[in-house]
Amino acid sequence: MTDVLLEADLIGHSTHGLALLPRYLDAGRRGEMLRAGNYEVCSDRGACLVWNGRRLPGTWLVSRGLDVLLPRARQFGQATLLIAESHHIGALAAYLRRATEQGLILLISCSTASVSVVAPFGGRQRLFTPNPLAAGFPTRQNPIMLDISASITTLNRAQQLAAAGERYPHPWLLTVEGIPTDDPTALAEGGSLLPIGGIDHGHKGYNLALLTEALTQGLSGVGRADHPGGTCTQVMLQAWDPEAFAGLDALTRQTDWLVNACRTNPPRPGVSAVRVPGDRAESHRKQCIEDGVPLSVSTIERLHREIEHIGLTMPSIFSSN
Repeated sequence: MTDVLLEADLIGHSTHGLALLPRYLDAGRRGEMLRAGNYEVCSDRGACLVWNGRRLPGTWLVSRGLDVLLPRARQFGQATLLIAESHHIGALAAYLRRATEQGLILLISCSTASVSVVAPFGGRQRLFTPNPLAAGFPTRQNPIMLDISASITTLNRAQQLAAAGERYPHPWLLTVEGIPTDDPTALAEGGSLLPIGGIDHGHKGYNLALLTEALTQGLSGVGRADHPGGTCTQVMLQAWDPEAFAGLDALTRQTDWLVNACRTNPPRPGVSAVRVPGDRAESHRKQCIEDGVPLSVSTIERLHREIEHIGLTMPSIFSSN
């Protein structure tokens, strides 16, 4: 779990790094997340697997899933693993490097059947979670790493802005009455997040949300129709070995060309340069490895309280400087 949380901080996903540790520890104490046991193998047909995660730590389940999935992708050319009833899995992008460093393509998507914060396009009642999707593609240099969601913004970001008394730059939420708003407190009052595309083109995010839930919940066999409680996340992992297709050299010849074409594309006014998904994460990771991982004061304070709670001493390496 620590490896995944630290990797999230390394690539700049600070909301899904060590800041999540107090939440996970609390979930473990309350029994919402199990701290012992193993997953159940529900189906194994070689290249297609289904597990029931039994509410075990999602970061652990996905990490173990990759241990099984990546060799299967080598064996069969492609492999898919569905995990039902996982706990929270953290930042999806934190898992991608494990595949791309081996010359493999990896796609991860998830949905949480026990949570509803995003309204379907044209509606005003919560139905979906942000339903993130991440994918990693090898190049001859740094990998392309996509990380998107079906909603314009996230629950965590809304909570951060509300706590700080700030607003969104645009109306990315709906009030409980269905009125567009930039006020993040609308979410706590029964409002919802808008799908990607917003009021005008939200059918795009709506379609992505439907696709994600059909693949994660439908193929895993556990979903909203079961009305689960707690944190009940469904995960889909898919991996491809380019050597089973046109080959890794053929893939990277194309991805290298695309990366170069994007980076040399003339930037529009106000933009310094065109970046490729994963560029910022790679730069942040390199900086952190050289200088250390920056943690916010609030994260350090929460970690300090947790360490004291279990009777340990705060390591001197944790500093708010």
